[in-house]
Amino acid sequence: MARRFRLTLAQLNPTVGALGANAERARAVWAESRAAGAQMIALPEMFLTGYQTQDLVMKPAFAADAARHLEALARDCADGPALAIGAPLREGGRLFNAWFVLQGGAISAIVRKHHLPNESVFDERRLYASGDISGPYRTGGLRIGTPICEDAWFADVAEAQQESGAEMLLVPNGSPYARGRLDDRISHMVARVVETGLPLVYLNMVGGQDDQVFDGASFVLNPGGEVALMLPPFDEALAHVDFTETAQGWRAAAGPRAPQPDAWEQDYRAMVEATRDYLGKSGFSRAVLGLSGGIDSALVAAIAADALGPGNVHCVMLPSRFTAPDSLEDAAGVARALGTRLDTIPITGPQDAMTEALAPLFAGLAPDVTEENLQSRIRGTLLMALSNKFGAMLLTTGNKSEVAVGYATIYGDMNGGYNPIKDLYKTRVFETCRWRNSHHRGWMKGPAGEVISPRVIDKPPTAELRADQRDEDSLPPYPVLDAILDGLVDRDASVADLVAEGQDRETVLKVQALLYGAEWKRFQSAPGARLTKRAFWLDRRYPMVNRWRDEG
Repeated sequence: MARRFRLTLAQLNPTVGALGANAERARAVWAESRAAGAQMIALPEMFLTGYQTQDLVMKPAFAADAARHLEALARDCADGPALAIGAPLREGGRLFNAWFVLQGGAISAIVRKHHLPNESVFDERRLYASGDISGPYRTGGLRIGTPICEDAWFADVAEAQQESGAEMLLVPNGSPYARGRLDDRISHMVARVVETGLPLVYLNMVGGQDDQVFDGASFVLNPGGEVALMLPPFDEALAHVDFTETAQGWRAAAGPRAPQPDAWEQDYRAMVEATRDYLGKSGFSRAVLGLSGGIDSALVAAIAADALGPGNVHCVMLPSRFTAPDSLEDAAGVARALGTRLDTIPITGPQDAMTEALAPLFAGLAPDVTEENLQSRIRGTLLMALSNKFGAMLLTTGNKSEVAVGYATIYGDMNGGYNPIKDLYKTRVFETCRWRNSHHRGWMKGPAGEVISPRVIDKPPTAELRADQRDEDSLPPYPVLDAILDGLVDRDASVADLVAEGQDRETVLKVQALLYGAEWKRFQSAPGARLTKRAFWLDRRYPMVNRWRDEG
């Protein structure tokens, strides 16, 4: 009779630092896998501590606490399937990103991560030592090789494990979402399958942590690269995968293949999940934001409503003497369509009072951007007061184009604890609003239908800080600006590269100057959902003081 092996995959959402809660989740799904007749249950990379821990994992007391929880898990899960889980290992004065196999009340195997990513959002060489390549371990009569996350992006670890007798590869991951990342993962994992001739299980976590969102989409490949199973993106899932030994080796039985949505839906889902988890894991259940009647704040309001429910979103209109009647109507229309609360706090009184207080010092000086920014800072102060008083996190609403060139007021409209659209260029903001108006999914807590009026989407963007102001008074048209920023930020293109692509040299130089000059603002900006492989913060680290410019 052919040998069989049932593996349970736990695509779950841990919380960084919640060791007890994460361990309890592991116990619960272990019990469920035991009831399902599994020989082994696998949880993602560093699941016990949550991921990424950054420097927290280097604190000796934290690593020791994780070790105690791991030992308790081994004792509690002694009678049943093996439990495999990611956790830190402090050994011989060094710290490892490790994978533990718990069987029979003890730790039966330890795998230490060999390749440590040190790019993009990852800085693992700062945190961990590189472990030697580990051979396979045996559980349920099956020899399993485990390349941990980055280990599977190179050929050496998987090949060494196959040559040492591994019959299957199980790859635990903490791989955050970025547009197009799933295709990269599948491409690399297919290469490992082709090279080794072994089936491969790719297990990823889900959930938001700071700026990163882990999107799941775990999958199983049979030799030849055929997809046997694909779990849904962003959703928690528990899947029982049956393997059978054949004359050609072990093969996974075909299972469900969840559809993978397009990039527009995945970006929107990532912003919703990032907002929901950042607030929820920080202890907040409600959000407040300034709703201006413009497109950016309308999109943030929709994301917040979908993440938290409309009843937990407080929108505030803060009009000045420069606010157009259309803006008041449009803000009210968005709040009404979403079902959120909307209050109006005119800022003319505070603005007049501050102008009067500053008048003796400003005597003889013409009004300029100082007075414009004063309005934004009054709004920021009032919104923070509401956040403090009612325990709601203030969401800020600047898109990636504005964040890039500093078209925002520090301590004003940049105030806030989280920015859902920080990695979304303005041109994508327009299309994302149209996408949300025409799509509704079960994971959205907000209403279906047109929640952002076409008038909000189509009207010329303006900060309304002076009469007849338009964004294009200060910036190139957004299609031009975003094309230049895509080059400078996302592709590291030179000025000459962009001119060769058809951009005007003086415009490129102006945008470059704004980009470098705004670094100090970004350093103080709120975190936001990471959607691309070149988001501001960990993906792109530049000095705040920088006199170099590319002259093209």
